[in-house]
Amino acid sequence: MNAASPATVVALLTLAAWIGLLLGRGRFWRCSERDDRSMPASDPARWPAVVAVVPARNEADLIARSLGSLLRQDYPGAFSVIVVDDNSDDGTLAAARALAAEATGRLTIVQGASLPAGWTGKLWAVTQGVARAEASGAPPDYLLLTDADIGYAPDVLRGLVRRAEAGGLALVSLMAKLRCRSLPERALVPAFIFFFQMLYPFKWVNRRGTRTAAAAGGCMLVRRAALARAGGIGSIRHALIDDCALAARLKRQGPIWLGLTERVQSLRTYPAFADIRRMVARSAYAQLRFSPWLLAATIALLALAYLAAPLIALAGSGLARWIAVGTWMLMGFAFWPTLRFYGLRPLWAPALPAIAAVYLVFTIDSAVQHARGRGGLWKGRVHALPADGT
Repeated sequence: MNAASPATVVALLTLAAWIGLLLGRGRFWRCSERDDRSMPASDPARWPAVVAVVPARNEADLIARSLGSLLRQDYPGAFSVIVVDDNSDDGTLAAARALAAEATGRLTIVQGASLPAGWTGKLWAVTQGVARAEASGAPPDYLLLTDADIGYAPDVLRGLVRRAEAGGLALVSLMAKLRCRSLPERALVPAFIFFFQMLYPFKWVNRRGTRTAAAAGGCMLVRRAALARAGGIGSIRHALIDDCALAARLKRQGPIWLGLTERVQSLRTYPAFADIRRMVARSAYAQLRFSPWLLAATIALLALAYLAAPLIALAGSGLARWIAVGTWMLMGFAFWPTLRFYGLRPLWAPALPAIAAVYLVFTIDSAVQHARGRGGLWKGRVHALPADGT
């Protein structure tokens, strides 16, 4: 009996890897964890008080739309908004103050203090907002941690609180739907969500008793008492991937929930590929814990999982080629629900390997920027790293 060729062995390994991914990681690819599914039917007996905390740095073009959507929330309980201006040098502060003048006391503006050592700018702004919320005579039951580039449908907060109260959750987070109109957005945004779900299967995140924890920083409803027990925002003050770091700490305090949504939208545009590269490169190497060994392993695994099959399908022959073609089709099958969620045609599905190669380049760029001392660069600021580099 003839031994299998090296190409056949690689093709079989890749096929086995994708069968394992489709069947063994919480069926992440189905995009089934959604805020419009399994919503508790009844309202809570009492609508708890909520304060939204919005860190803002150089968001003059978007903050009026974002804050306006928060102020229009159809929420029966007490609800107010705190904006922390993170030393903006554009018109962010003026735009926020103009809205505050019309918001009849529901919008408070905090001018952020200078960034201390050991903190990322966003988390320093958030902790100042949380402190202001807790300094009131009646601290809120929940904090809505959100961003200044996020827009909300009017019923979102009501749904978040209903889910949190019904499940006794420490955290409810919605993955804001990113804009997907320009060519770079259509080419790269759905894959970003696909890869995130692969890394953090939402079913595993939402399952009690599992260690998998993740959140989407644009929309996080946090139970204030659970945040205090977890050590507060200061416990993750140096984290570049702050949403997942916070989720990990909060899941030790109680169950959490993460899902996709159509009703929370990112207002930020990505007209050029370089815009998405900067977004990814900011934190990709942090995801690998700044380890060159993990980077090398990631390159090898991504090459095997995404690039080997199309290369063998295009340049191979015999059994290896047919196995590779089948694997490539499996990739497209797995990618299709995410494409459908973003309203794109299935013709994008076969492009997943090429898209993965682009993200691999972005990850390598993230490591290069870190080596140059520009890791975590965002809005003109190189974010702090922990002393031990982890």
